This record gives sequence, C-alpha cells and structure tokens, in this order.
Amino acid sequence: MRYAIYGAGAMGTVLGAFIARSGIDIDLITRNEEHVAALKEHGAKITGTVEFTQKVNALLPSEMQGRYDVIVLMTKQRQNAEIVSFLKDYLAEDGALCTCQNGLPEPKVAGIIGADRTLGCAVAWGATFHGRGVSELTSEPSALTFSLGAFGKGNRLQETKRLLECMGSVTVEENFIGARWSKLLINSAFSGLSTVTGATFGEIAKNKPMRRVAQRIIKECIDVAKAAGIRVEPVQGHRIDRLFDYKGPIKRAVSFALIPVAMKKHARLISSMLQDLRHGKPCEIDFINGVVCEYGEKYGVPAPFNMCTVRLVHEIEKGIRTISPENIREYDPMLR
Repeated sequence: MRYAIYGAGAMGTVLGAFIARSGIDIDLITRNEEHVAALKEHGAKITGTVEFTQKVNALLPSEMQGRYDVIVLMTKQRQNAEIVSFLKDYLAEDGALCTCQNGLPEPKVAGIIGADRTLGCAVAWGATFHGRGVSELTSEPSALTFSLGAFGKGNRLQETKRLLECMGSVTVEENFIGARWSKLLINSAFSGLSTVTGATFGEIAKNKPMRRVAQRIIKECIDVAKAAGIRVEPVQGHRIDRLFDYKGPIKRAVSFALIPVAMKKHARLISSMLQDLRHGKPCEIDFINGVVCEYGEKYGVPAPFNMCTVRLVHEIEKGIRTISPENIREYDPMLR
C-alpha cells in the first residue's frame, strides 16, 4: 500500500508524524520548499501538547511518482478544483482520496474523481504551523478524534481508518453529513470569531461578549440543520445540538454557561483562517460560515450572525478593517 498526505502544513505535518511514528510509510507532500527541506533534514518536530521529533518522507508535488492507494487531502478548499484534478493522476483506480478539509467539500471532490473514490473526514483537533519542519499541536491528546465517512461505496475505508487511528480514535459515520455539520457548527462559531478578533478558542469562550456571539452562531447552525433535515452527530460523545439548542431563557443560560467547558480541551487553538490572513492570504470563510448562509437561504432560515462573520472577514481581506477584538461590537445591533 502507498499512502500520502497532500497539504503537509500545520495539521498534515502533525498527522503525518504520528503515522510515521507508528511505523507506517507515508509521504508528506507540500509546495512549501523550506518546509520540505527541513522535514528531509531534521524530520517533523511536533510541539505543543505533545513533544517529539519524527523522521518522515517529505516531497514537493513535482517529486511525486506512481499512484497512491490513499491520499489524505489537507489543503484549503479554495484551490480544490485544481488540486484534486492534479491528484487524480496519482490515485489508484481502486484508491481513495480522503478530504480532511473544513466545510462540505465532498460533493465537488466526488465530481472530479468519482463518488466511490471519495472519503470525508471531520477532524476534531487543531494545530498551528511554525514552518521549517515545526508544527504545534494545540488540542489536548485526549481530544484527538476523527469522524470518517464514505461518499460512495467507500474505497479503502478501513485502510484509511487504520491510518488515522495512528493518531487518535476514529468513528466511521453512517450519517456523515451530520458529522460534517457538527464540525461546521464549531468552526463557524469559533474559527470564524477567531479570524475576526484574533482570539484563541479559549479566549472567545471566556470573553462574555464573544461567547454571546458564538452562542448565536451555534444556534443559527442548529436551526439551519433542522430545516435542512440534517441530524447533527455527537462530538466526542456529546450531543451538541441538544446542549446548545434553546427556546426559553433557562436553556439559553445553560448553553451559555457550557461553552467554556466545551472548549476547555481546545482553548489554545486559533483559526487556520486567522493564520492565513496574518500571512496576507485569502481564507476559506465562504466554505465555512458561508455554507451555513447558503443552506439558510435555501431552506428559509435567517443566519445574520454567520453573514456578519463572512462580511467582516472579507473586509479584513480587503484591508478595510483590521483583525481586532473590537470587531465583536459589529454584532451588537443584532443582540439588542
């Protein structure tokens, strides 16, 4: 079997290091020449909630040869059409491309390589890229979970499960769209606000004005999922749709109080979109909060807090505003 991770940035480097440490041969592929050179010379250095250095196989895309049985895709979605079309020639006919991207990328991936060769995975942990062979795992080791699903008949599903189990626990989801939506719900609230404010997930959870906005974003995601007939799957054993849905003031107060508890294991995380903006790159907000807005419009459910997040991020991209905790005040009119 031949395995590869395409997009060995923050999370791809961490996952690849865990897989290599378990004794499985896997190629880590990225266009970052400095990172590849450092990985080849020194190995992958993983810092943060774990500390180890692991020898890995690192390649530039131009160095790829032959076909892979499983390719784990960990790039951003903005260039999916180009990247997946490129990877198609390196994927075995009975192989699988497993997208670990945020949002709902599977339908478009399947449109390029076929449904049977498309797997999806919602990842419930985070990492920060430091470059030159170094990535920081920012989630606690007890929170390293994966929700894996097949878009078609599921080529290489069990092999992919075994790869991911080198790092954490893997649940194969029959209701994969529900598992995707539970990750989308968390990303919309915390990744979106981290990008807008520059705060960590833990800071958002502790800061009451930010937490209030996060609560409203979560509620919008739950309401949109209900209207779309999507059953949101549990995250690490917790039914977040039940915990954070509310109608009356008591349940609303309880859900507000639960947010810091829910984020405790992920308090150090910052959004990968925030990292992109800090490096002067456009981010994938349209594939996260934007997806909630699209579904909301389709099913007649307003999503003003998600729409505001998309607007603020695009204004930051255009240089109209800066990343700042003060941006949380833009939501005030909707909270009154």
